Amino acid sequence: MANNFPKLHNAAWPGVVGKEPNSEQPPIPLDTMLDLTASASVNGVKFDGVDLFLFDPHINIDISSDDLKLWADKFSSRDLVVGSVVAPIWPPTGGGAAMGDGQSREQFLTQVRKGCRIAKELREMGVRPHGAVRIDSASSPAEWAADPEASQDAIAETFRQACDIAADHGERLAAEGEICWGGMHSWKKMVDLLERVDRKDVLGFQADMAHTLLYTLGYNAPEDGVLPEDFDWTDSAALDNAYRQVADALRPWTIDFHVAQNDGTVHGSGSHDKTGRHCLADDPNGRLDIPKHAGYWLRDGDGQLTKATKHICWDGCMFPNEIMHLDKTWENILSAMIDVREQHGWSE
Repeated sequence: MANNFPKLHNAAWPGVVGKEPNSEQPPIPLDTMLDLTASASVNGVKFDGVDLFLFDPHINIDISSDDLKLWADKFSSRDLVVGSVVAPIWPPTGGGAAMGDGQSREQFLTQVRKGCRIAKELREMGVRPHGAVRIDSASSPAEWAADPEASQDAIAETFRQACDIAADHGERLAAEGEICWGGMHSWKKMVDLLERVDRKDVLGFQADMAHTLLYTLGYNAPEDGVLPEDFDWTDSAALDNAYRQVADALRPWTIDFHVAQNDGTVHGSGSHDKTGRHCLADDPNGRLDIPKHAGYWLRDGDGQLTKATKHICWDGCMFPNEIMHLDKTWENILSAMIDVREQHGWSE
């Protein structure tokens, strides 16, 4: 019997992230992203669901329950469920820095509360069987570095309050490990932050294959890099050892997982300061062996499946709209996801 877990999800936010209205790359409507997802098929296997960004022009963070039900019906009509959702906790989207002043932190927590409300309602509507609410510190590494200890303590305190909110809604939070967020910009700082919060029942780690590759290189935290700056990418054994070291440290916290590809370079725009450049699944410059390196996160140190996440999600942003509208794009991505499930999945 073929594996049917973890479920295979597509991310809707590539239709919004890096897109600007009235530009050559305008946002792609959520309806279109759902159609592209639902139409993809590889040997009869299709995506099971989508992960959502709770922000216009997709799902407004203040959406009414009635309007949310209309979206729930749209998901169901395409045989898709919802998994994890992204709370818009950044200042440009109405939130605030987790290490900021009282007002900023309250704005951060308000967005967490609204995101958890939507997540809970989708669950109660029967279209969201699993998943977390994604957050990060919404603070830059430069701001964090002005006083690392105080900054880390402030973020941890805000995250603990966010955990209380999530627990009240029956939800869990997944902190995204991405090098552009202060206190989360290196794998060692990420582990330290999770330990300071100390709410493993509610707060876990979201591992994105592209972003965690950058952890090994020490971007934004050279002192925590595992590989040298002039690393020879033909040395696959050294890459494997470095990537496994990062995964071993963060896997015990991992509750959400993004399949992704990266070419070993960084890209930044807006509030994202030097973050991992996502590549298409079949990019010849990709540095990751997707199914092999996914196993570092989905299997423990003894090679046993963790089964810590019921679904995995493809993450790739900043692709031109013409690429995203090609059936081949989503079929190639779905094929990579199927390879991961075949090697690291299970049947229920």
